[in-house]
Amino acid sequence: MKTMDDCIQVLELHFKDGLSERAVARQTGLHRKTVRKILSEGGPGVYRRGCPAVRPKLGPFVGVIDEMLKSDRHSPPKQHHTAKRVFDRLRAEHGYTGGYTQVKSYMRESRHLSREAFVPLAFGPGQAQVDWGEACVIEGGKPFKVHLFVMTLPFSDVRFVAAFPRESLEFFLEGHPRAFDFLGGVPRRIVYDSVPGNRIVVLCRRSICALQADAALLHWWIS
Repeated sequence: MKTMDDCIQVLELHFKDGLSERAVARQTGLHRKTVRKILSEGGPGVYRRGCPAVRPKLGPFVGVIDEMLKSDRHSPPKQHHTAKRVFDRLRAEHGYTGGYTQVKSYMRESRHLSREAFVPLAFGPGQAQVDWGEACVIEGGKPFKVHLFVMTLPFSDVRFVAAFPRESLEFFLEGHPRAFDFLGGVPRRIVYDSVPGNRIVVLCRRSICALQADAALLHWWIS
């Protein structure tokens, strides 16, 4: 079973050091098919459902959530519905008795599909995209879930993946310098699929900044 460390080592040896699949397999001791799979996927396989999730408690309220998200298209970003706000409204206004996680999961999937349907992206050289994924890693004989920070350069098909214990702003920020170090530089433009905690991300020519509502400005300077 390949681990996240195996995947990072394979990616670095191939994309950073320029080793062939055969050389990477020889140096890591992994089978060539495993190396090829890691290079094609950019990391351990992320589980994807073959059919829509069954949400017996949330199902009757999906239409209500869709209407809330639809209304966000015509309102300022600060007034957009967060998962917590939708959850509170469902309980207070519509008698929802299910859990918060189902609401959050549905909203993420819905917004992701909406972006795919209405915002086709074209990337040029030096432009990157950041997204999150999930994977199951086995360590010490026990499986556990990790959250994957993924920075991709679509034009050159290069991908950096780092595993973290949770999807949070702290690890969102930590993933950037790791990715920059792996890539050997800072992309000129980064498109974000999602930002943990609904924080504001500001991109400019001289720096990449992450601004929290009540925190100091954090940045990395482009050389």
